[in-house]
Amino acid sequence: MKYTCTLENLNCAHCAGKIEDKIAQTEGYENVSFNFATKKLNFYSDKADVVTELQEICDSIEDGVHVVDDNAEAHEHHHGESGKLEKVLLAVSVALGIAALALHLTVKTESTHWIVFGLAAAAALLSGYETFYHGFKNLIKLRIDESTLMTIAVIAAFCLGEFVEGAMVSILFAIGEFIEDIAVDSSRRDIEKLSKIRPDTATIIHHGHEETVAAESVAAGTEIIVKPHERVPLDGVVKDSYSTIDNSALTGESVPIDVSDGSEVMSGAINGERVLKLVTTKEFSDSTATRILKLVEDAAAQKGSNEKLISRFASIYTPIVIAIALLIAVIPPLAGLGSFNEWIYRGLTVLVASCPCAIVISVPLSYYAGIGSASRHGVLIKGGKYLEALANADSFAFDKTGTLTTGELKIEKIFTCSDFSEQEIIKLAAACEKYSSHPVAAAIKRYADGGDIELSEYAEVAGCGISARYKGKKLCCGNDKFVNGEIPEKLKDANVFLVYDNKLIGAVWVSDTVRKEAKGVIESLKSLGVKNAVMLTGDSKLNAERTASQLELTDCKAGLMPSEKLSEIERLKAQSKAVCFVGDGINDAPVLSASDCGAAMGLGSEAAIEASDMVLSSGNLEHLPTAIKIARKVINTVKTNITFALAVKAAVIILAALGLAAMWMSVLADTGVCVICVLYTSRLLRMKY
Repeated sequence: MKYTCTLENLNCAHCAGKIEDKIAQTEGYENVSFNFATKKLNFYSDKADVVTELQEICDSIEDGVHVVDDNAEAHEHHHGESGKLEKVLLAVSVALGIAALALHLTVKTESTHWIVFGLAAAAALLSGYETFYHGFKNLIKLRIDESTLMTIAVIAAFCLGEFVEGAMVSILFAIGEFIEDIAVDSSRRDIEKLSKIRPDTATIIHHGHEETVAAESVAAGTEIIVKPHERVPLDGVVKDSYSTIDNSALTGESVPIDVSDGSEVMSGAINGERVLKLVTTKEFSDSTATRILKLVEDAAAQKGSNEKLISRFASIYTPIVIAIALLIAVIPPLAGLGSFNEWIYRGLTVLVASCPCAIVISVPLSYYAGIGSASRHGVLIKGGKYLEALANADSFAFDKTGTLTTGELKIEKIFTCSDFSEQEIIKLAAACEKYSSHPVAAAIKRYADGGDIELSEYAEVAGCGISARYKGKKLCCGNDKFVNGEIPEKLKDANVFLVYDNKLIGAVWVSDTVRKEAKGVIESLKSLGVKNAVMLTGDSKLNAERTASQLELTDCKAGLMPSEKLSEIERLKAQSKAVCFVGDGINDAPVLSASDCGAAMGLGSEAAIEASDMVLSSGNLEHLPTAIKIARKVINTVKTNITFALAVKAAVIILAALGLAAMWMSVLADTGVCVICVLYTSRLLRMKY
């Protein structure tokens, strides 16, 4: 079965990666993924007691982590009760550190030397006792991480007689960790806000009375009420009421819509001013809000190449830097270029600056913030690798019907080339199509709106259309195969022809309706640098080319079978950085899978959601350019953070090797850079696109 656990008090991204890897390598655990942004661990297992084993794994890597089984009905959250004490101890250590620094700079006597030592030691212990505890434990286990490096650096500084330096390193590190935790927790809360679209309770009508129950206990077909300004807990159909619904959290559509008897309402929507009665159509686990949350949560499992690169980078980076620090500390003094004290100090400065936390934390946080921000705009992206593909995509392929068009046929024009009026032509066509359920027939009958023309001897002509008798003569309605001779130029747009007594008397142009936002979206894609915007459709060449011309697409391929669409996608991929295909997700599953990022229109079809890498939950194209902007901003943020962090660390390491950097500067290169990267990442959640 699937498990979801929360790893509380886990604030080290590097340790999180180690925990995830160790669980994945443990027998009995499959599809393991940990989301550092939400602290959620997802996996499949057939074991009865997973929490105990997971707790042991966490304890072997990082102390203080508490495993909570989210599948359990109730659990106690352990957020740590020592927060206030830690703040007090940190404040006291800062005061002691300042006092030690002041004495060190002003009074140079034997007695003050030991007073400075006492003040500095007290300051270091009060600010870094947890760091030292973890550091010593890791040293015993021969495991090198941030706490180990800091412990070695502070102890070595005291051994070298740099008491104030050691205390300041410990204090600055503690302050940096404190600010870093605040920044990370703030980002996590912002991300979690994007996911709070599903109420846990529902108000049902039971024996004529209102009763609040757990939403997951409500069966399909149950009558519920949604009070003003409450979120809808389950998908349903409106019964005996009306109101307005805000779907912005689901589809990104900011304009509320009116709903009344028979209207479908999705869970997660916010009710307006009136009490709304619904009959539920889906259970809690199948409702729209639940499916959206599952998509967003599962997105953590599909890591982007940058995330994977950082995981591999962190595993080899620290050992390499430790080796460099050892070489700096040992080789120069052996070569007679200075004292051991001097070069050991420089090596320690390199050690402290080397921690990769800024990168390890900010990169996955960037991806998840981007996925969360996209979901707020009505675009559900299933993982970091698809976010990367969307950012890189310079070719977009679209299905026609239901994607670039609404899928609803309408009468564009009625032609007459006889004594029959346009009104008579459409009435005759509707009379012919009286018993047909074809979408074209439905559009004609809807436009004609009834009539009193009576026909006889109805017959379907395979591959052509319908024939009947009108006033004793043969009347045919269908495609151009009924027409004898050349079709007049003025009827070139027509696709339904009427032939009476073997003479062409008129025609009708029936077409699919282009989505009102489609042209603007195509223009936006081109302005974003997309070089190919093509249509791949099984529709006729004439209809496809009309739509393509109207939308100014770069290419159009019509009359394609699914296998031929697949070939076209492969051809596009060969000449593009990445290809995104947008379709309905039902008939185009192979193409959606073959593209670098397949986008499905709307939340209506389970097949669409399963086959695609991205879902446009609003059911239209409006937010596609926004999704591209978000994806590109995420990738740019990741690259900026990586470049900035490595540049600062490289600069401090070089300066340290040259004896131009103090140890406190390396602390800033570690925790200071991490805080800056996290804050820079968190802006992704607040940006307007």
